[in-house]
Formats: sequence, structure tokens, C-alpha cells
Amino acid sequence: MATATALRSDLRPTERELRWFQHIARHGPQSSEFLYEATRDTHRCKDTALRRLQALRAAGYLRLPPQQRQIAKAEFNPYVYDVTRQGEDCLKARGLWQNELRPTGHWWHGFWVSSVTSAIEIMARRNGMEFVPGRRILDLRGASLAIPLPRGKLVPDQLFALKGRDGYLAYALEVDRGTEPVRSAADRKSLARSLEQYCAVLEDGSARAHYGLTAPLFAIWQFSAPERWLAAREILQQANTGALGAVEVNYLSAECHTWRATYSMAAALVSRHERR
Repeated sequence: MATATALRSDLRPTERELRWFQHIARHGPQSSEFLYEATRDTHRCKDTALRRLQALRAAGYLRLPPQQRQIAKAEFNPYVYDVTRQGEDCLKARGLWQNELRPTGHWWHGFWVSSVTSAIEIMARRNGMEFVPGRRILDLRGASLAIPLPRGKLVPDQLFALKGRDGYLAYALEVDRGTEPVRSAADRKSLARSLEQYCAVLEDGSARAHYGLTAPLFAIWQFSAPERWLAAREILQQANTGALGAVEVNYLSAECHTWRATYSMAAALVSRHERR
């Protein structure tokens, strides 16, 4: 690796590669297939994209987060890249750096979240829509991602908006990894409790007020396990709330970090956005 870095120390990122750096900075770690799809509108050769990503890694602009080695048969899966300090400095030197709202917490959960929002942005742009990242929404009034509740707070995994022909719609995203019980008798976090909290803050308008939004706000849940998706649907069907139309629950599959799994989800969301 030291030799490769020395050999490519003169590498200067191209316009497409700067777009890759920005895309990673905006969403979080990205697999090579998502980065290829993000710039496929101008560069269609996948082999060239993969070689350039490897060269950018060798030159110190990108790195491979070690957590990806936990994937079953990791050697047969696309590499996952993150931008390094050198890559960030490259964006800053060109006036392209923005302080974005990347997922936090458990790496794998954040990677799944970043894959979902990445696919949504790619599909939105292909359909002539603007993708508005969460940081721009929070900066409207200096709000936190956490929505205050009478007791505690509600923290979406991510926040974004889409602008189509008829204006903006905002979305609070949750990606369910099955780490919490569906229901709990104790006063602890559960799927049912989170769904009830979202219904409450969407129905009374407190979530929109917190973020300073005039556009409608929706909550979308992506599930990697069909049984939890079905449980969420049942919870919503039994809920006594006027916010049902503002809460969506979707089954994404256990491979929600892959382009194959997220492509159809993102396309369906963009299509629903256009019809609203």
C-alpha cells in the first residue's frame, strides 16, 4: 500500500471524483456500486469507475472502513468507501465542502441509512428532482435532529426533503434493524412506541414546527425483516390517529445496503412523491 500511495501521490481528483467525495460526505460510507450509479449519467464504464476508486484509495483520498469485513463472503461484495481527511481537504480547497448531517451511532446501522438516502437522491436526480439534505433543513432555524416530546425526545435516523414540480415534501427516515422489541410493557423504546410517537408529532404539527418547515412532513420506515414490517402495519392499522397518511412502512429486504435492494424502493418513493 505504501508503494501504491507513493506512485499515485500526483493523482488529482476529477470533477466526477469530487462528486463522489461530496456524495459520501453528504450520506455516509458508500459502496462502489452506489458511487458508480451516482455518476452514471456522465460516465457509463463501470470498470473505469472501480479502477479510479481504487486509485483514489491508494492516493489517500478514500479509505475502506474495516467494519465491512463482517459481511458474509466480504471478498465477493463491492468495496465500501469513506472519504478521508485528505479528501475533505480537497473539497474545502475547492470551496465544495459542506458540514453535512451524516448518520451516527452503530456503524452498520449508519451504513444502511446512508445506502437508503443515497439511492433516494440518485433516483430523485434522475427524475429531475432536487434532493435537500438534512443539514440544510436543520439550518432553517438552527434546530436539532431530535424532536422534543413531553417526555424525552424522538430522533430520526435521517432527515431530507425532495423538491418536485409542485414544491417540497420533507421526510424523517427510520431504518429498522430489529434491535428493539415490537412491543414492551416497560417504559422503554419499542417499535410500537416509536410509531405512536411519530403519529403524535405529525398529527399535532410539533415536528414541522420544530424544524421550521412549511412543507408537509412524512415519516418513512424501511424494514429488513418481513415479520417486523407486518407487525408495524398491524400497529398502524390499530392506531387511533389522523396521521396514518403521513407514516409509511416498507419492506426493503435484509440486503438494504445493496443497490439491487434499494433501487426499487427509491424509485417507488420518487413516484409517490410526484403523485402527492
